[in-house]
Amino acid sequence: MLIFITFVVIFVLLCSGLLLLFYREAMIKRISEVINPQPKQRTLMETIQQTGSSLGGVVEHFEQVLPKSQAEVSVARQRLVRAGFRQDQGLKVLYGAKVLLPLILLATVFATGLAEKNMFMAIAFSVGIGFLIPDFYLGHLISKRQKAIHRGLPDVLDLLVICIEAGLSLDQATARTADELVKAQPELADELHVVVLEQRAGRPRGEAWKRMAERTGVDSVRNLVSMLVQSEQLGTSVAKTMRVHGDTLRTQRVQQVEEEAAKTSVKLVFPLVFFIFPSLFVVLLGPAVLIMIDSYHDLVK
Repeated sequence: MLIFITFVVIFVLLCSGLLLLFYREAMIKRISEVINPQPKQRTLMETIQQTGSSLGGVVEHFEQVLPKSQAEVSVARQRLVRAGFRQDQGLKVLYGAKVLLPLILLATVFATGLAEKNMFMAIAFSVGIGFLIPDFYLGHLISKRQKAIHRGLPDVLDLLVICIEAGLSLDQATARTADELVKAQPELADELHVVVLEQRAGRPRGEAWKRMAERTGVDSVRNLVSMLVQSEQLGTSVAKTMRVHGDTLRTQRVQQVEEEAAKTSVKLVFPLVFFIFPSLFVVLLGPAVLIMIDSYHDLVK
């Protein structure tokens, strides 16, 4: 237990030292801005972009260590886009983390003395876990973002229908919906902003929505895009199509909740059998068993 606590403490200290080393210039600049405030303040997006650029410059040398094929880079870039990271620095940060984390874990293992018992297993465990942690974390971010998009899509469709029925075109309704839902549905608002920007750049409407479906990787968004393309080709009402799709999504949500509720009785079988029933047997049958044992001893005597 003491070795494990020492391992955790040294790992936290190493991570803190590396963060302080990487963000030293950014911290000094922020302190100087607090001491000598400038009349023009940076926006949040500018701060994020500058932080990403600094971090990308730090890990750029590390990410070049890993051999990468063009297909692997394309898949990683697509996963980063689905997680919400569209900047080029995200790819460098991902591969840089795959190099830095194994080195940090190796240093921690050797510093705590865990490698003395079984050096091969310690090295393999540190390298494997450190290499896979960024992928698992990225997958977690993708899953979280896709669930948020799927959960907020009916609300977005309702607002789109209201805007279209109020007299706006689909492009204007998309831009207005993206502006209105920045705080309520930031993931979908971000994707709609990209759709609006692509359309303003000259990309056809159907292709812009299809690219949104590819970026998100959500089935409900793909179905919506297919319905919008068919509605545009056949000349049917877009508002009616969106309303029907929104009602369908809400029905699916209710069915999913009912399905989870129906599974509860099956999931409760294992706790009942292994934890609750033995306790009931002990309480209910325990006294009877003790009485039977005493009676048996009396008969034997």
